Amino acid sequence: MTDPAPPPLPLVSSGKVRELYDAGEDRLLMVASDRISAFDVVMAEPIPDKGRVLTAMTVFWLEDLADLAPNHLVSVDPADYPAGATALPGGLDELAGRSMLVRRAEMLDIECIVRGYLAGSAYKEYERSGTVHGMPMPTGLVHAARLPEPIFTPSTKATEGHDLNIGMAEAVDLVGREAAEQAAELCLAAYERAARRAEEHGIVICDTKFELGFIDGKLALCDEVLTPDSSRFWPADDCAPGSNPPSFDKQPLRDWLEAQPWDKAPPPPPLPPEVVDATSTRYVDAYERVCGRKLADWFGA
Repeated sequence: MTDPAPPPLPLVSSGKVRELYDAGEDRLLMVASDRISAFDVVMAEPIPDKGRVLTAMTVFWLEDLADLAPNHLVSVDPADYPAGATALPGGLDELAGRSMLVRRAEMLDIECIVRGYLAGSAYKEYERSGTVHGMPMPTGLVHAARLPEPIFTPSTKATEGHDLNIGMAEAVDLVGREAAEQAAELCLAAYERAARRAEEHGIVICDTKFELGFIDGKLALCDEVLTPDSSRFWPADDCAPGSNPPSFDKQPLRDWLEAQPWDKAPPPPPLPPEVVDATSTRYVDAYERVCGRKLADWFGA
């Protein structure tokens, strides 16, 4: 008599891109899908290899930054996953390359953002008031200008709507002074190292968002790290101050959608194959250029 098949791991949460499963023993299985969203709407068409890129890039940076802080990673080898993983959709073949077995962490209730250049909401605030997250900046800066030094600019974690930019004082109120100061120190050190490495490969990291949590009482890097979804990567030869540099992420998708007669509410328009292919290529190129590795060598090829 054969043993019954194990039940699938319990689903903890499902977001726009990721599923999170309870893997037992105070661990989680994080799965990055090929889903993609733009303007807060998930597209119907998947982007081939996107989930593998997000996972491979995160693992690269967790390894590279391991001397700065611990992290939540246990394994990316499906052979190490608990039995219930085989019963998830697609089984281990589908999980290979796009999943991580990780330790649970007590997550900080702030988004930990580091900015090295002026863009996005920071640029809009600077145009209004000459500040970034309430901090005075030099006069005369333009979009894509390099800041005098990287700055830690936290935001809230909104359960509904958009995150809100906050200053260090508000971050201290939310997580405590010691945790906020540790987070700032760690994130600035991680950004500065990553930015140097990326520049060697012709990529500028404009800004990036880190997720931090406590594991065994120590602040650890968690979730995704320095990916095209959590960062703005710009080609170094095409990001002059005052310009709007092309990003190594979903820009081909955004550009196409902006040109469509669409009100940015569900359902989105069907994506043509050339937009899907261009977006996939952009993600793979980001991984291979920044990390100096081939995606074909990663799990799930």
